[in-house]
Amino acid sequence: MKGIIFTEFLDLVEHKFGLEMVDDMINNSNLESGGIYTAVGTYSFSEMLQLLKHLSANTKISIDDLLLLYGEHFFSKLEEDYASLLAIYSEPIEMLSSIESHIHVEVQKIYPEAELPIFDVIEKTEDSLVLIYKSSRAMHHFGLGLMKKTFEYFNATASINLEKLNEAGTEVRFVINQN
Repeated sequence: MKGIIFTEFLDLVEHKFGLEMVDDMINNSNLESGGIYTAVGTYSFSEMLQLLKHLSANTKISIDDLLLLYGEHFFSKLEEDYASLLAIYSEPIEMLSSIESHIHVEVQKIYPEAELPIFDVIEKTEDSLVLIYKSSRAMHHFGLGLMKKTFEYFNATASINLEKLNEAGTEVRFVINQN
């Protein structure tokens, strides 16, 4: 997993829960990296799981809710660093439907070793979208947070429902209806 995911996660934790929580999370986890991350480094997903579990236990916030919060936070990083990529799109459905065909292609150029989730477009209309998310990491609520912020970015609203297609959450159907 790319380091930017870790560095931004720690930024979120510091901002929302304080530097003491970051230190506690790192010190009480068994991290191969020692909790020292660079944006361009590559780290084991098991480290992210440890950090999430520790944060969840200490905040009493579910891992899914933490991932949702993190996805919303991460969108601000995308706005800041990749504004030109976002500017290509004029509406949220169009942007979300191009995750696989355009956005992930651009991400792979920047981070060639990145293991990205797959978002298959199943159905698309002018104001609705059905996506199938596939990832062994089951971070679908991170994706949900990004999707919610996408609609905010375009000053639009939507109902976004997710349905786990397997118990592990490694395949999820997103049904998006723009209001």
